[in-house]
Amino acid sequence: MPDTIEETLSGTVDRWLADFERAVSGSDPASLENLFLDDSHWRDLLAFTWHIGTVSGAGDIAEMLMRRAGSTKAGVFETDRDRVPPRLVTRAGEEVIEAFFGFETAVGRARGILRLKRAVDGDAPRAWTLLTALDEMDDFPETVGKARPRGESYSRDFHGPNWLDQREASVAYADRDPAVLVVGGGQAGLSIAARLTQLGVDTLIVDREQRIGDNWRKRYHALTLHNQVQVNHLPYMPFPPSWPTYIPKDKLAGWFEAYTESMDLNFWTGVEFEGGAYDDQKEEWSVTLRLTDGTTREMHPRHVVMATGVSGVPNMPDIPSLKDFKGKIVHTGDYGDGSVYTDKRVLILGTGTSAHDVAQDLHARGAQITMIQRSPTLVINVEPSAQLPYALYDEGPSLEDCDLIAASTPYQLMKTAHQNMTAQAREMDKPLLEGLERAGFKMHFGKDGTGWQFMYLTRGGGYYFNVGCSELIVDGKVGVVQFDDVDRFVGDGALMRNGETLAADVIVLATGFKGQDYLVGAMFGDEVAECVGPVWGFDASSQELRNMWSRTGQPGLWFNAGSLAQCRIYSKYLALQIKAREEGLIPAARETS
Repeated sequence: MPDTIEETLSGTVDRWLADFERAVSGSDPASLENLFLDDSHWRDLLAFTWHIGTVSGAGDIAEMLMRRAGSTKAGVFETDRDRVPPRLVTRAGEEVIEAFFGFETAVGRARGILRLKRAVDGDAPRAWTLLTALDEMDDFPETVGKARPRGESYSRDFHGPNWLDQREASVAYADRDPAVLVVGGGQAGLSIAARLTQLGVDTLIVDREQRIGDNWRKRYHALTLHNQVQVNHLPYMPFPPSWPTYIPKDKLAGWFEAYTESMDLNFWTGVEFEGGAYDDQKEEWSVTLRLTDGTTREMHPRHVVMATGVSGVPNMPDIPSLKDFKGKIVHTGDYGDGSVYTDKRVLILGTGTSAHDVAQDLHARGAQITMIQRSPTLVINVEPSAQLPYALYDEGPSLEDCDLIAASTPYQLMKTAHQNMTAQAREMDKPLLEGLERAGFKMHFGKDGTGWQFMYLTRGGGYYFNVGCSELIVDGKVGVVQFDDVDRFVGDGALMRNGETLAADVIVLATGFKGQDYLVGAMFGDEVAECVGPVWGFDASSQELRNMWSRTGQPGLWFNAGSLAQCRIYSKYLALQIKAREEGLIPAARETS
């Protein structure tokens, strides 16, 4: 008999994995289906499908596994003894056995997470969720740890090029083109370039800013990250343990510079990517780069990774009367130091995160601020409510374990979990929310009550993590009016429908940014944009973010975007696909079955 609960849980997991391996290798779909609950979900990150996708329902899961089993040659399913041992946890409101496991495939090692829940009929626990994720390819390991470069090529030849000579030659691209061109040097660009570099894929980052980190450094003066440091590390190099919980923008910008240097990343600053065209026969791009000195350089990478973020180009609202305003109009993307607006009367069009942060900054500068609310906005206190989704990273498992747990949560469970967290946050923030309602601020809590993170995943904004501006609204120190109550903008401000004028010297447009769909059309043309389709937001069939971190309808065009955590987690799987494509392991176009 088992002596401990842990041994009991481990035995249950071991039996399930053994039954699973027998069913998969023996092409026994009936036995395989019986291992899953009717409402189960299987998320695969490349291990079986070379794609990122979710399949739901025991029958459909068994069918897809059987279809892929022959080519995958998966076997040796074992509990991962180097990870957190099997344990009882609560996920999306359900108590389950959660276990890490490893297995082998035809191309390399894979990892997974299994969650077992007791069946209604009282039989042995069945799988509620299953994650299978390719971890490394046997023939193409990352050059880290024991596989790190030895440095002998320059350290043993005193008359030959040293490390710096080799780095300068690598960055110059005087006699070659990169295999991968990454457009954008923020967290998305750095994370995928770091992953590819460790896989031996020649990669160049280009960014239009003049200095690495400027995409954060040039944001408004008071900006800090609104989620905590422990969830925000980049691949391979975690932040120092002395760093503040909420990272200031300039500190993060400096880290980006240090990261680029430390990870030996090839990075060109002050370069404008002007678009490109794909040659189907050569399977390569012809792209044009405008350099700092005004000249252009044509390159022919096999892959282009758009890493410009979820949004990049300021979205200018279609309000004809704005042209009648005689004062200054500035978009939040161009808002810098609020000290130039001291004692000014400012109208802020919008009530998302940027609008609130700008309002709070302007209030500290002595400006008179009124926010114009165009639509209801989700408000949540930055602590502790907004940190509820990140509680996993405070539980004790390693960052690597937490990342795999985060990746293992399928869409349907994620939705339920966030509904639960949103309800909890509303109760925790009740006094603040009631005060905002009294001040005339309109709120909502996401579609079906799924909260701020689903708003981010579906539309990239529409919420605010309160770090003090909400109290300014409640106390009447920052005004709020509804856009529906504005008749039109006039020379000296906003004329309200009641005949009053909200006088203003400045209008700040907190109206968001255009998405990557827009950039694809602008950079590659409408035909490519149509071939790719929407970028970001959930796809109903795959239950995944559309065209993110995976092959798209356009061969050689990839996307990396999202938070630092998302970029860290999913850049791994994006890099593995590009490396597999470089080595001829997968076709350029995604298989349809």
